[in-house]
Amino acid sequence: MTDFNQRIIDEFRANNGTVTSGGFGRSLVLVHHVGARSGLERVSPVMAIPSDGGWLIAASKGGAPENPAWYHNLRSAPDVVIETPDEGEVAVNAVELRGAERDAAWELFTTRSPGFAEYERRTDRVIPVIELRRR
Repeated sequence: MTDFNQRIIDEFRANNGTVTSGGFGRSLVLVHHVGARSGLERVSPVMAIPSDGGWLIAASKGGAPENPAWYHNLRSAPDVVIETPDEGEVAVNAVELRGAERDAAWELFTTRSPGFAEYERRTDRVIPVIELRRR
């Protein structure tokens, strides 16, 4: 895990889900997932947008040409736990959105934060959007 991610995780936990570093505020969740190859538990801070009964997350990786490792881990083992600012730990199932449903969800990200539109410009891949649905 990068030092940056660990600092974000530590701040999230110390401040009841509020992260002032990077201007994240209360927009993050911590996704607990298991490495598809390593089998090791990982925790990734990810921007989340509340949806009907769940949360939307985008596998943007800052516009890198490849998806983030957590995306592959969720595809391999979609039943995970997240830490949220308001509810603590929540058991969820990660479902990748497709077609018009994905496009509508992606628009929420680019509207909320113009950085996501920049990430999209930086890459040739379609950035996956995942809905974390309560289990």
